[in-house]
Amino acid sequence: MTLSLPSIPAGALLILSVYTAYYFLSTYWRLRDFPGPFWAKFTDFERMFWVKTMRGHEIHWNAHEKYGEVVRVGPNTISLADPAAIPTLYPMRPGFPKSKFYRGIMPYTKGGAMPAVFTTQDENQHRTLKTPVASLYLLSNVIQFEPFVDEEISVLFEQLDKRFVTTQNTFDLADWIQYFAYEVMGTMTFSRRYGFLEQGKDVNGLLRAVWDFMLAVGPMTQFPTLDRILYKSFVADILRNYVAVPILRIVAQHVEDRQKQSYHDYEKDARIPHGDFLSHFLQIQDTNPTIPDWSCKVWTFSNVIAGSDSTTAVMRALIYNLLAHPESLNKLMEEFSDADKKSQLTRPYPKWNEVKDLPYLDACVNEAVRLHPPFILPLERVAPKGGVMIGGRHYPEGTCIGMNAYVVNRHRPTFGDDADSWRPERFLTEDLALKKRRENGMMTFGHGRRVCLGKYIAYLEIKKITPALLLNYEIELLDPKSYFVESSYFFRQQGINVKIRRRDF
Repeated sequence: MTLSLPSIPAGALLILSVYTAYYFLSTYWRLRDFPGPFWAKFTDFERMFWVKTMRGHEIHWNAHEKYGEVVRVGPNTISLADPAAIPTLYPMRPGFPKSKFYRGIMPYTKGGAMPAVFTTQDENQHRTLKTPVASLYLLSNVIQFEPFVDEEISVLFEQLDKRFVTTQNTFDLADWIQYFAYEVMGTMTFSRRYGFLEQGKDVNGLLRAVWDFMLAVGPMTQFPTLDRILYKSFVADILRNYVAVPILRIVAQHVEDRQKQSYHDYEKDARIPHGDFLSHFLQIQDTNPTIPDWSCKVWTFSNVIAGSDSTTAVMRALIYNLLAHPESLNKLMEEFSDADKKSQLTRPYPKWNEVKDLPYLDACVNEAVRLHPPFILPLERVAPKGGVMIGGRHYPEGTCIGMNAYVVNRHRPTFGDDADSWRPERFLTEDLALKKRRENGMMTFGHGRRVCLGKYIAYLEIKKITPALLLNYEIELLDPKSYFVESSYFFRQQGINVKIRRRDF
């Protein structure tokens, strides 16, 4: 029997239709018992477009409000909201492997994708990259960078006085908080400033480059297959989709400048006794032949991005909410006044040891950390062989399971019915078990053995700049409604429009 030509396209179309129907049915069927938005059950395009709206954090939270604590957000992806699941999904021991979500965040050049401590899926590689540098980020080492923080506060205040106190011009404090955070991380890492504070702008395009990177990688983390094609393949080489290159170029220049110095000059270039981060990174790489030769660049890349914008997001949330809630600001100022009477706070900037344990400051910081985590997409893990039981439900082997900090941090049974509102007092409860559950129930810096290395740097900066700023300036928030937030992978806020005056002491 001879096939007629017209029947060949029809046959191919039939095969394609059957395969497509089978794919969608099998994809849907595997996790059919988990509720979620309709199209999310069949394609990752849905959650990718959530991110592209810049309101992905709200869409995820609304999905949990509608469907419950367990929501299917993709064909093979489940989002959990209950903090009780944290110890199982993110244990201190080696736990579930990371999903392909993390590959989307890796910087890519023609040489390939560059893994880092946070992004690598390989446990052995994670150990290789993390072990040599982990001690640098312990609080005992981080507090040695306090002089750098004081130096940047001094530069910030000099500019605020010159540009805004004298002129009484209105300005967006959100911009200057970001400049400050980047300058602190720049001096900690390179022993030099970028120049953002002195010039009051993004002088080398770094801030724009970081945000452009986030705009590109955020949606791609939700659709790993598409990311692999567009941003991690020869297609990226053809289209020159190298969104991380502007950042890597700045990082590489700093590393190369330092490498031109002799080995013994590394620490001389730093203004603290034990050297800056870059000096340590280079020494570790030079003295450990088992470490990949690109390690120094990825450690530095992580410092530049995660170490700056993550702190910025929490700092902006804290300052804005204090200004927008005078009752909280007054209560905090009273605490500063009481502390000053008891042990004379150092002027113009209190020392870390003087403010680190102030209860209401601590509560306000925790509330800012809770309300506006820097990272607002689920941190995905892959269910192991045989599947896993979490919260009484079984998740099949290979299922991607994640927890979104923006969602988890608003879990009403844990944080209260007003979990979407600013109320630092929730962390001052006399119920110690509840207080501990709340403090341990936040996903802002991750959890378990993959917890964010830089969280102590963030706390040092935040607890230094907040009392320094509020004790030295009266800050008037002109219109709380001008404040707005948006997100891609990172979270950012703008519109903290203020006027400031010097306080008299």
